[in-house]
Amino acid sequence: MASISPADAIKTALSAARVGTYEAATTVVPALPGALALYAWNAQVSAAMLAPLHLCEVVVRNAVSDAVSAVYGANWPWSATFVTSLPNPTSGFSAAKELTQARNFKATTGKVIPELKFVFWQTMFTSRFDGRIWTPHLRAVMPHLDPAKTVQQLRGLIYTELEQLRKLRNRIAHHEPIFTRNLSDDFQKIHDLISFRCPITSGWMSANQQATALINGKPP
Repeated sequence: MASISPADAIKTALSAARVGTYEAATTVVPALPGALALYAWNAQVSAAMLAPLHLCEVVVRNAVSDAVSAVYGANWPWSATFVTSLPNPTSGFSAAKELTQARNFKATTGKVIPELKFVFWQTMFTSRFDGRIWTPHLRAVMPHLDPAKTVQQLRGLIYTELEQLRKLRNRIAHHEPIFTRNLSDDFQKIHDLISFRCPITSGWMSANQQATALINGKPP
């Protein structure tokens, strides 16, 4: 059996199609060593971005929970009025079904919250909740939002930023390339969303992450 180089062995193990995406993106000649360096960096920065994403999701979902609690009470997952206010389409993601399933066999709100998908929390920042939840409570649960903007503008901004971060997290979860993204912008949005609720926490997050150093060390 003919021997192959370590680089070619790695390419075979990962698949030529997968590595080819990185070969097309690298400026190194020959392309394969550069592609593997870029692949390794992509994996490392993907892992490093998960910690800030984790903190962002926890902070945002706690903010949503506080706002919903102010309207529907501390046991809001079991509020029939709240459940019926959630979108419940016949196809695609249903926030109502998501909550109903998540609360099965869970005794407390604190146990339900981590069972709900990222998209559930993003869905909460749609206009259908402005009148009952966000107009009276958004600035209370996120007190560091821009005072010059309306609640509707701010709620829309949060939704848009969560959409960007949800797509990033999905790509990381499926081991897809993220090297073409503006990762500095992604990180800034994570920082901003946390800051809206607590600048001290966003500063702590920034001091305890490796993502920015890796972003700045992207190989050619």
